[in-house]
Amino acid sequence: MRTDPLVGLSCVKIFANVLQPQLLLVRAEPHLVLLAVTGLDEICADRAPLAAGMEEHWHILKTILLGQMLSLFICGTAVTSQYLAEQYQVNTPMLQSFINYFLLLLVYTTILAFRTDGDSFLQILKQRWWKYLFLGLADVEANYTIVKAYQYTTLTSVQLLDCFGIPVLMALSWFILRARYRLIHFIAVAVCLLGVGTMVGADILAGRQDSEGSDVVIGDVLVLLGASLYAISNVSEEYIVKNLSRVEFLGMVGLFGTIISGLQLAIVEHRDIMRIQWNWKIALLFAVFALCMFGLYSFMPVVIKVTSATSVNLGILTADLYSLFFGLFLFYYKFSGLYILSFVIIMVGFILYCSTPTRTAEPTAVPQPRSTGLDNAGLKLEENDSQTPAVTVQFTREESVVVSTD
Repeated sequence: MRTDPLVGLSCVKIFANVLQPQLLLVRAEPHLVLLAVTGLDEICADRAPLAAGMEEHWHILKTILLGQMLSLFICGTAVTSQYLAEQYQVNTPMLQSFINYFLLLLVYTTILAFRTDGDSFLQILKQRWWKYLFLGLADVEANYTIVKAYQYTTLTSVQLLDCFGIPVLMALSWFILRARYRLIHFIAVAVCLLGVGTMVGADILAGRQDSEGSDVVIGDVLVLLGASLYAISNVSEEYIVKNLSRVEFLGMVGLFGTIISGLQLAIVEHRDIMRIQWNWKIALLFAVFALCMFGLYSFMPVVIKVTSATSVNLGILTADLYSLFFGLFLFYYKFSGLYILSFVIIMVGFILYCSTPTRTAEPTAVPQPRSTGLDNAGLKLEENDSQTPAVTVQFTREESVVVSTD
């Protein structure tokens, strides 16, 4: 069969990568090249949709698994904090946060100080110190205000109002990260919030809402403030890990978080720390909390980089449910089938959100020159040349021809 010399050349590189060396020996007739493989274009076209579908499903599965890993880290921090409060009357959220930031300082700030690629530690401080100071303040106070809110308001209010951070996060992502959402994303968020409502209903039926709080208004304001600060922190984190580096984010948060939480610790919790009756069990609970929080901070940038801050916040809505499941054995909570239902609803919404990626709005394009002079023509030729695979054909005295691709 005779073919045009250019038929199938689009797949020569694919074929050459499979067979070594990267040379394709074919029979030659005057001005024609007879390719040894026929139908290669059709094979590539048939397998491309299958490969794309498998990659998409794997991405969704990976996002789900990573999100639930973060939920388990949060569950670990919640369970250890509650155990310290109920069994040993230890309420020191700032001390616990300080330990986490200090670990980040020891590990990631040290790595940042001695790394050789990218901006140096001193350059980062000189150029962006005030931005990381603001970020560290937002992160520290977000952790503190949410924990503090439990002293004033009910568990129901905290669980419901904490979801306020999701629309704030989406709005910040729209303006700062230029994220653009589809209708399915808003539906998915609504489904996740429905799951949270189901979880709260299960709490009420199980009798976990006995405490009314000392001042509900103050508690609710603290929850809204904490949720907004979390949204600011998460959007900043997504921008930094996608445009700068994960080590820079963690190193700077560790540095400024240690300074801010240390000062706040000395002001508001020094008396509570003095009253702690230290023993190995309390020390172990502090260590488990610190490791879970350190794992959360270390892995969240990884998950955000492959997904987004919004999808991560939807995925970790299941953290309260994991805490409830542990509470069945540790704190003797009453079980309700609504807990399982709420978990399923949240996961359905999370999968629905991840099934369709968001898009990023492109910045305003720079107008292209209208001139067709030699300079612009040369640039156009160079652009086209970079997009066209190089094909070299060498004729020999024999009847064979060598076709190689770069």
